[in-house]
Amino acid sequence: MDVDITGWLRANLVRLRTLDPDAGYDELEPLRAIVGDARVVAIGESTHRVHEFYQLRHLVTRFLADELGFTGFAMESGFPEGWAVHDWVLGGDGDLDRLLHTGITYHMGKCAEMRDQLTWMREHNRTHDRKIRFYGMDLPDSSASALPGVTAALAFLDEADPDYAAAARTNLLPLFDYLPADRTGLAWAAPAIQAYLALDAAHRHELTARISELTERLRALRVPYSTVDATGADIALQCAVTARYADAFLANIAAAPGRTYRGANVRDAAMADNVEWILGREERVVVGAANGHLQRWPYRVPPIINEEQVMLGQHLARSLGDGMVVIATTYDGGRVFSHRALPEGPPGHTEVFYEDVAPFTEPGSLDVLLAGAGAPLALLDLRAVPGDGEVARRFAEIDSTRQGPYKQLVNPLAAFDAVVHVDKITPWHTFIGAPDRAGG
Repeated sequence: MDVDITGWLRANLVRLRTLDPDAGYDELEPLRAIVGDARVVAIGESTHRVHEFYQLRHLVTRFLADELGFTGFAMESGFPEGWAVHDWVLGGDGDLDRLLHTGITYHMGKCAEMRDQLTWMREHNRTHDRKIRFYGMDLPDSSASALPGVTAALAFLDEADPDYAAAARTNLLPLFDYLPADRTGLAWAAPAIQAYLALDAAHRHELTARISELTERLRALRVPYSTVDATGADIALQCAVTARYADAFLANIAAAPGRTYRGANVRDAAMADNVEWILGREERVVVGAANGHLQRWPYRVPPIINEEQVMLGQHLARSLGDGMVVIATTYDGGRVFSHRALPEGPPGHTEVFYEDVAPFTEPGSLDVLLAGAGAPLALLDLRAVPGDGEVARRFAEIDSTRQGPYKQLVNPLAAFDAVVHVDKITPWHTFIGAPDRAGG
């Protein structure tokens, strides 16, 4: 690395001592200026199931709640399922370990770090008048089906419109009988999606039509429904809207082999819609998801994803402008949690293992640039990069970040506002069992 960029990085990096949420957050004071008046602060992770990235998200969420008045935390997890967690952090009943399995999708709750954050949120809410609420923002059922969104809507309609609810339970719910009964495997979503793709077109089209009917009924009758429970009516409608997004996501996959036109990223559009809905309830919200979802830049990871995808961050940038701040993460190497198919195992069951990852070597990556500064843990305000000169030239050469073993193409100065670099990452502290066979 040349002297100019090395010296500039060392002068501008804010070195962090720890990411331990219980250690306080005096070192995060520079975030106050980075965040400013933004309504959304998005905290990314360049790979999932990483201890340090969970810790960072928890630490920054505490800072934003305590110091800057943020009242919502939304994450890359199912919108309908998240309401049980929402109620629990506000003091409701329920077993937390069960909620970590059922209320947070993609298995992203099955770790001690997430348990610690939710426990802190509940305790914070017990002792503070200004609450912080939990939300999922993603498609239901780990993007494998629309069913949780449908059942959440019907639970409201059982009281608000029992005759219609009974009809929908007869005409709509049986259409989901194709879903595999075994959900115990860590990769159960894969056979669920495969089962959907195996349906005949008439079945898939009927699912779409009946989910749309449910959604539009909730929308058309929300005035009388609101006399039963105004908040419940709004939530039920958005659960149904999210179910329709999930159905569209799956239908898009089914249509892909014969498609002659560009595909659409329904999932990120759905997440953006849900964040904007959440902003109707909360003044300021923390959003946690993968870097790729949060970036204000199209997503492309050749040779896996060659067609540019429109991402959550692009949608929110269009509606919020400077009202959104994106903090990405990068890393140099370390150890990660992973799982692989069992050769003779049942569908959706996998073997968990831990894998050492070497330092990234792509010279055009932000990860390599920051690793060269020699700071094991540091925050950089990317908006401080000068507009001209040698440092600007060096940053103009950066065209990617690391995503697992792949090079994810991105302009970091356009996509992100700040970045936290972690030298060596470690696996999350899982409680789903020893690293052999893991259930769901």
